[in-house]
Amino acid sequence: MDEGFTTTGPATPDDVLRRESAQEETVTANRGWWDREADDYLAEHGRFLGDADLVWGPEGWTEEDLHVLGPVESLADLTVLEFGGGGAQGARWCAKHGARVVSTDLSAGMLATAATLSARSPGPAPLLAQADATRLPFADGSFDLVFSAYGATPFVADSAALMAQLARVLRPGGRLAFSTSHPIRWAFPDVPGPEGLTASGSYFDETPYVESTDGRATYVEHHRTTGHRIAEIVDAGLVLEALLEPEWPPDNTETWGGWSPLRGAHLPGTAIFVARRPG
Repeated sequence: MDEGFTTTGPATPDDVLRRESAQEETVTANRGWWDREADDYLAEHGRFLGDADLVWGPEGWTEEDLHVLGPVESLADLTVLEFGGGGAQGARWCAKHGARVVSTDLSAGMLATAATLSARSPGPAPLLAQADATRLPFADGSFDLVFSAYGATPFVADSAALMAQLARVLRPGGRLAFSTSHPIRWAFPDVPGPEGLTASGSYFDETPYVESTDGRATYVEHHRTTGHRIAEIVDAGLVLEALLEPEWPPDNTETWGGWSPLRGAHLPGTAIFVARRPG
């Protein structure tokens, strides 16, 4: 999945439930959703994301602001994987700075968007590949750097398997960085106004959010507490180096789904995890 800064799927599903959703159902639902939404998503959010920028979340902080991946000059000649890359904006940004990059996504529709953006963007283009991020078609230790801005992590049923897979394709000493919805957000309604500031659920409830039409799941999102996210990273054999909670910048006046300047002034919307494979 793409840099999917969303915690809601289609606006008018027949049914919205918190219920269990296994990997097969989750994959089928989310592949279809992003295939259908790819063009509209680019039309709505393309200006904010840019064609060749690495934007870490709806707050609008970029890699040039935060330096999550390290000094920009360190990207030169690295072999880089963007998983859940969507339009591959982040991959294109890395390629612009000298990295050899491949961007994967579950959705063929999002990969078509990525190809369109590459065709109209100056500079080197990343390689594109369709892949489930929990089953990457790459050899062990293939990449110096693996990253994603909101891709895959909240959209897979088995996020522990995802972390293990990302650790597998990292070389010893390689870095993993990914952003996702901040876990605390799941305790609050996903609305941008004042009603989104009062907790309505349990932070500890990890039951997936499922939207359905005619009894068929059409969009699924999964929640993990901060402790469980960190445990999955550590259990994959990685060392957590940083957990960033970017504040809402005063110059960002946009509302994006449940994200807004009002909520951003009170609650973290994004969590960025940074880890390294020892060795």
